[in-house]
Amino acid sequence: MQNSDSVVIIPTYNEIENIEKIIRAVFGLEKKFDILVIDDGSPDGTAGVVKRLQQSEFSGRLHLIERSGKLGLGTAYIAGFKWAVGKKYDYIFEMDADFSHAPNDLPRLYAACAEEGNDVAIGSRYVSGVNVVNWPMGRVLMSYYASKYVRVVTGLPIHDTTAGFVCYRRRVLETINLDEIRFKGYAFQIEMKFTAYKCGFKIKEVPVIFVNRREGTSKMNSSIFGEAVFGVMRLRLDSLTKQYPTPADAAR
Repeated sequence: MQNSDSVVIIPTYNEIENIEKIIRAVFGLEKKFDILVIDDGSPDGTAGVVKRLQQSEFSGRLHLIERSGKLGLGTAYIAGFKWAVGKKYDYIFEMDADFSHAPNDLPRLYAACAEEGNDVAIGSRYVSGVNVVNWPMGRVLMSYYASKYVRVVTGLPIHDTTAGFVCYRRRVLETINLDEIRFKGYAFQIEMKFTAYKCGFKIKEVPVIFVNRREGTSKMNSSIFGEAVFGVMRLRLDSLTKQYPTPADAAR
C-alpha cells in the first residue's frame, strides 16, 4: 500500500545533475508525495541514482520505470498515468526534473483539486501575466503566442495550454482513453487538456513562476513547438465528430 494519495511523475533523460536534488526537494515537503521516475535509458546514469536512493532511503516511496530509449514525453506520461491509476493514487502529477517547476508549488496544485474540487490543476505561467525567469525572449514569445493560438483555434479556455506542471484527479485519467492520445511533445500537453475539457472536467489554472533550468541540457527544440502548432488544427477538426466520454461513462 502506498504512503500517499499522490504521486509525482518525473520523466528523465540525462538529468544526472538534477535528479537527486529534485527527489529530495519533493520528499522534503510537509505534504507527502510519492515519486515515479520514468527514465528513457539515460546514458549519464540517471536511473542508477534513482536506484541508489530507492535502496538506501526511499523504499516504498520512490519508484522507477526504465525504458529502452528516447520514446517521447507523451508516451512517458501515458506509461506513468497507467501505472499510477493501477496503483489507485487519487492525485497524479506531471513535473519536470530540472526545477523549472518549483516543488513548493505541488501542495498548491494538490489543494486546487483535493480541497477546491477541481479535476485538473495547471501550474500556469500566463494566467496572471507572463511569469517566466531567465528565458530567452524568442522562447517566451514562441510559448506565449503558441498558447494564444491554441485558445483561438480550439476554444480551450486555458491561458497556458502547453504547461507541463499539472495535477489530475485519478478519475480524469480513468475517463480519458489514454491509448487514443496521439502526440508526444508539447502537443501532448495540449491534447490532454483539450480532452479533459471536452469530457466536462473542471479545470483551474494556478499561477506559478517558471524558472529556466540552471543545470543540465534543455530538451526543447523547434520541432516540439511545430508539433503543437500544426497538431492543434487536427485536434479541432477531430473534435467536430468525436464523441468524448464523460466521468459517468468511466464509472460504469
